Amino acid sequence: MLSVQNIDKSFDSLQVIQDLSFEVKDGEFVAIIGPSGSGKSTLFQLIGGVSSIDKGAILLDGTDIQQKRGTIGYMPQQPCLLPWRTILENVTIVEELQQKPNVELAKEWLAKVGLASFINAYPNELSGGMQQRVSFIRAIVSDKPILCLDEPFSALDEFTRLEMQAWLLSIWEKYRKSILFVTHSIEEALFLADRIIVLSKRPATIKQEIIVPFARPRQEEIRHSETFTALKEQLFMFLKEEKDDAYVD
Repeated sequence: MLSVQNIDKSFDSLQVIQDLSFEVKDGEFVAIIGPSGSGKSTLFQLIGGVSSIDKGAILLDGTDIQQKRGTIGYMPQQPCLLPWRTILENVTIVEELQQKPNVELAKEWLAKVGLASFINAYPNELSGGMQQRVSFIRAIVSDKPILCLDEPFSALDEFTRLEMQAWLLSIWEKYRKSILFVTHSIEEALFLADRIIVLSKRPATIKQEIIVPFARPRQEEIRHSETFTALKEQLFMFLKEEKDDAYVD
């Protein structure tokens, strides 16, 4: 379980995060939404050990992971694949850096997501959606207890984005890795997550938490339901309040 406890983070005189606390349980899919500039990416840097917190604690299964890199799986907005490495080599690069590459596991996962015939291909030979699958597999083969996905589908066209959402859910429902998912899309958060955390404007704190009521496995039809529409409107109003407040500060 990931436990973020009363953390603060500032950059010089700019406070980005203030007294922020939440948990992600084992096997839970939690989405984070918030206004632009509210500190979502900074939060991932803190969880991943790239940057240090000013106050509070970040615990993973009870262990303090403050400034400890390599404790989480991470998938950025862009696939960030090295163009001179094959797909298989891109998947194993994190484990290579830790001097324990598991080539067979990487091959197994690439086969599971329909990319077995592309292991010797290069990134420019793959579509955007296929590159995102490779990026996700690179994160998952690291075998970390939680995956942090930072707007992983934001650069994709609408059709590919919907396809990747369904694909991600199919993988998650089978293996139930804990996922913390940052997105700007309210609809994406509602379709994917068990729980949605709404951040306030900077300095970020939790404005609201919503339990998503839809059964698993998720069906596309829920996007057209009255409940989905009502929750989407509710979340939109939460974000609009934060944006409107930002203009009068």
